[in-house]
Amino acid sequence: MAPLARSPYKGKSQRLVIAFDIGTTYSGVSYSILTPGEIPEIYPVTRFPHQGHVGGNCKIPTVIYYDKQGKVCATGIDDLGDFERDEVENWTKVQWFKMHLRPKSSATSDAADQITPLPLNKTVIDVFVDFMKYLYDCTREYIQQTFPNQPDFLASMDRNNAIDFILTHPNGWEGSQQAQMRQAAVRAKLVPDTDAGRSRVHFVTEGEASLHLCIQRGLMTPEMEKGEGVLIVDAGGGTIDISAYSRNLEKNTFEEIAAAQCFFQGSIYVTNRARCFIENRLNGSKFQDNIKYIFNAFDKQSKLTFRYRTLYVPANSQERDDKLGMSFGSLKLDKDDVVEFFKPSIDCIVNAVKEQRRTAKKTFSTVFLVGGFAASDWLYNQIEISMKSLGVKFFRPDSNVNKAVADGGVSYFIDHSVTARVSKYACGVKYNILYDPNNQEHRQRSSQVLHRVDGSQRLPNAFGIILPKDTQVSETKEFRRSYHRTSANRSDFGHLRDAILCYKGSSPHPRWTDVDKGSYYTLCTIVDNGQLMNTSRYVSDGRYYIIEYDVVLAFGLTELTAQYAWKENVS
Repeated sequence: MAPLARSPYKGKSQRLVIAFDIGTTYSGVSYSILTPGEIPEIYPVTRFPHQGHVGGNCKIPTVIYYDKQGKVCATGIDDLGDFERDEVENWTKVQWFKMHLRPKSSATSDAADQITPLPLNKTVIDVFVDFMKYLYDCTREYIQQTFPNQPDFLASMDRNNAIDFILTHPNGWEGSQQAQMRQAAVRAKLVPDTDAGRSRVHFVTEGEASLHLCIQRGLMTPEMEKGEGVLIVDAGGGTIDISAYSRNLEKNTFEEIAAAQCFFQGSIYVTNRARCFIENRLNGSKFQDNIKYIFNAFDKQSKLTFRYRTLYVPANSQERDDKLGMSFGSLKLDKDDVVEFFKPSIDCIVNAVKEQRRTAKKTFSTVFLVGGFAASDWLYNQIEISMKSLGVKFFRPDSNVNKAVADGGVSYFIDHSVTARVSKYACGVKYNILYDPNNQEHRQRSSQVLHRVDGSQRLPNAFGIILPKDTQVSETKEFRRSYHRTSANRSDFGHLRDAILCYKGSSPHPRWTDVDKGSYYTLCTIVDNGQLMNTSRYVSDGRYYIIEYDVVLAFGLTELTAQYAWKENVS
């Protein structure tokens, strides 16, 4: 199918859109210049210092080197051959740092042990700031060189605050991770530290960016054109992101049809399993000093080329030891051992596809495998076997699609193809619920009853669900729930705040925040600046004050928004 037609830009003035795809292992940048009345085009940044031929001229390693003082020495490069040996011997290599930003939950706890630690006195935000600065500097230089006849273009965009930034992130990243990435963008001087500046930083999941890219590349099956669902499996360096969509034939847009999923089973975990195996074999041997070289060679060369046959990994040693499998400068790995390195990631994807088929609001028979890890023939072939048994059509787009999530990030901003998303968790607030003596659950908590100034009896720690799990939410739909507070002192209403909680546990009907306590996480906090106090009214016969308000959630965009709402001057 031909790509969906893109409309001319309807804005009144020129803007620049830049998307950063900061991946676990590789990163890329794309941009588009929006000119009123013209159809936007998307371009990748294809030149970086020290790049060579990494990533097909559009991606660079997500790597930074620091010296002992914490100063950036080199960025976006794996091979330090261009530098003097005595210059680099005290540098610290930082890679896979994106994984330090992951949500902290039981589902991600196993990932912690497999992530390279950050250098001393560096936070993950510090590293993101340095990497964003580098990407932005390279992007500006590339645009300037590409459009030499417009020397004042970037300066005019700066003056007019006309640059929008799109940051892609895994499906499992939430409000906390988005807030930290926005903080990094501010510190990296992408935007000023103002409300207007921060509003120019936008987010899109890697799954949704991949869908936009597939749409724009014309990767639509006849089933998709008829409105049937499609599953995007974005297999990256750190995460496996699973996203399901269907086409709304009336609106010619796409809607999410199942809650997006994110698993920590990307290609770096295959590398880590290989590293543990190699260490167990060679530790204490005369080849111990070769271990790092071997597993790096496995990561960069052998992993993606593996097929079901004996694997010979470069070892940087000409010594022979048949017992350890060392000969002719390589380490011999039995094919069945290598299969085990891949197995958890393959099982994860197959099981996730089955789960999405079970929960999706529409059927789907098409699955696209994208992302850098998709380049592995073994991964693709093993998943294809399972997909055939499920009656699913399984496709792997060409490598250019796998390297261009940043293109999809720009497309998300200008094409806006997805107009509804599915909530991954139940979201709401903790509140004091009215005590019901006829409710057995309430009677079991009778010792916790609170006596309020209005004469009511209430129980603490109730979970008031505002947005239920697995709810399809359009961009314009709001979810709200009414609450009230009472107090003998009006000043108690001066600084109200409510934490917006999400429940990630297994209970289908979570009701109490002190049950399965570890499964509740704070997404964000609403803070009132004193305006609610002005809406309070005095109840003379009870001699107390009361305020009434709604907590409103909007979840249709890629960022959650939460706010208080109230009525004023109502007689």
